[in-house]
Amino acid sequence: MEAGWIDRPRTGKLWPCKTCCYNAAVFSKSVFFMVAFVVPPILFGQENKPAPQKPEVKVHMLNVCTPSPEEQREIASALSQAPRKPSFSEDFEVDRGRSVLDQRANPLSVVNAAAAPAEKSVADFVRVRRDITGSGTYSTVQYSFSRDSQQMVETLVLRVRDPKELLQISIEDSASSVTSAATMLGSGTPAARIKLERFGKSSVVLARCSGTADGPAADQSAYEPLFGSASSLLADYRGLLGATTLVPEELSRIHHGTATTSAARKKQSSVRSR
Repeated sequence: MEAGWIDRPRTGKLWPCKTCCYNAAVFSKSVFFMVAFVVPPILFGQENKPAPQKPEVKVHMLNVCTPSPEEQREIASALSQAPRKPSFSEDFEVDRGRSVLDQRANPLSVVNAAAAPAEKSVADFVRVRRDITGSGTYSTVQYSFSRDSQQMVETLVLRVRDPKELLQISIEDSASSVTSAATMLGSGTPAARIKLERFGKSSVVLARCSGTADGPAADQSAYEPLFGSASSLLADYRGLLGATTLVPEELSRIHHGTATTSAARKKQSSVRSR
């Protein structure tokens, strides 16, 4: 058979082949040069492809020790609008419970997990919520008391009825757990932290700051009127909501229920062992 001709089946005649090549090596070389010409630009484009940019992370630092004069005025305005003798609706809510925080469930503590064994933090809490009637600035008040093995925290939150700039104000105080809850509530612990949560803006916070090893404590004498107003407001609502007697009673129910459950489990385990 001559080069460039093919034998058509069943006829025995030679037909010209336009797609055949006289030498297979010529065809392979052509393909090789074509691939060598096309592939490098593709690889070059892949190498020069820019790496995806990481999203920017913005961190807002709050000056909780020495707020600006404008922030002080916002705190004073929010405190002054809180009703001292509110009228509550018939709806109310009293809640108690126990919260367990497992440090091993915190992804940020994985690094220190090998250095120290993780401990569970257990806190008992009591919450009271009441709705405020009328057309005043605030519509709801919530009081909460929590206690763990180290400290007790008392928090009062007033939520705005028609939030535009201000969402809510919270007042917080704390004491060591070496004393009882009744002692803390009866002594009238002063406020240690005031926080305004605003719509579309960062929060405004005023907190009592103590000295550190790097330097002495900041002079907060100019903020004592704000702390005094917040402490007075917290004391008023502590009495209005009956927290002085309600909180110790609810905490005792938590411990009584826990002790009863533990005794029942021990009894069941002893019966099964028999």
